Amino acid sequence: MPSHNVAGKQKCSLIATKRQSATGNMAWAAPQAQRATPDIQIAVPPSSDSIQCLAWSPNPQMQFLVTGSWDNAVRCWQVAPTGESQAKAEQKLGGPVLDLAWTNDGSKVFAAGCDKTCQMWDMATNQLSPVAAHDAPIKSVRWLDSLQMLMTGSWDKTIRLWDCRTNQPVGAFQLPERCYAMDAKGTLAVAATAGRNIVIYDLNARKEYQRVVSVLKMQTRCIACFNTADGFAIGSIEGRVGIQYVAQQRAQTDNFSFKCHRDDKNVHCVNSLSFHPRFGTFATTGSDGKYIFWDKDNRNRLKAMGSMGAPIPCSGFNADGTLFAYAMSYDWHQGHEGYNPAQPSKLAIHITPDAEIHPKPQGQQQRR
Repeated sequence: MPSHNVAGKQKCSLIATKRQSATGNMAWAAPQAQRATPDIQIAVPPSSDSIQCLAWSPNPQMQFLVTGSWDNAVRCWQVAPTGESQAKAEQKLGGPVLDLAWTNDGSKVFAAGCDKTCQMWDMATNQLSPVAAHDAPIKSVRWLDSLQMLMTGSWDKTIRLWDCRTNQPVGAFQLPERCYAMDAKGTLAVAATAGRNIVIYDLNARKEYQRVVSVLKMQTRCIACFNTADGFAIGSIEGRVGIQYVAQQRAQTDNFSFKCHRDDKNVHCVNSLSFHPRFGTFATTGSDGKYIFWDKDNRNRLKAMGSMGAPIPCSGFNADGTLFAYAMSYDWHQGHEGYNPAQPSKLAIHITPDAEIHPKPQGQQQRR
């Protein structure tokens, strides 16, 4: 593994480094959890604080992975199909990094955080420039390729749309409460706020479409749109995931929720949701240090890994779904009292064969 000598202090081109029913609960038919396997670890600087977010380049020709941490750093690695990695560059924001997003061509990264700004990192020039600002920390950011706009969601109870050519807002939506999570896919955007509110947007019309209450009874932790852009999954602090459709007829018959990331004594937070780009199956990660693969359409649990020994705050599949990245860091679910500064943050890659993540009808799920 190469040493972590990043190139953040000098100009470089990262791109050039590439060699050209009504809502209801359900019980899942599930395999036994596997013991944690030695996934491939990425070398993270020992000075790194908790990793809050990560994002893969959506361009399959450029296997770049970026992470955002509570030490204000955005770091970039190039990852080979074998899972081996090489550190490429690093940038610093003015506060902890809460979310990341790429442009569809993989040329730029947007990093938002506690300094109330969103910065654009140009991968070709290695330059950082401000493109958005709010009156409170920015919790979520997404690039809307169809509109060529940036979407930011903040604790100031607003969502704003930005033209990155002028760095000016071109639209704004008032939220009922602070933005806790946000996602967008195609013409659909969804925002989860405090108070269990979910606001759904029609990006074609650039307007709010609907407000609904989460099917989950506790605070929302994460949200992710289906690949089909007709619904979304939400995760909460109560160890539960909800599947919700936008269309009312579909919602009445197909909305449901299920328990996960629990053991005999504890209920753990669901920290992240990641949909597989080809199959539409998804992964959850939790404060229990586990990641689990699911098939929502057939209501199966596909693969369950044993605990990695530390909470997993964020995760994601690469552009072709063959690699699954996840961080192991303290996620603050137990407050400051639960923080152990001696426990280092880690980053790992799980090679994901199709057999692990392909949809399986009931009765055909993996048995281990």
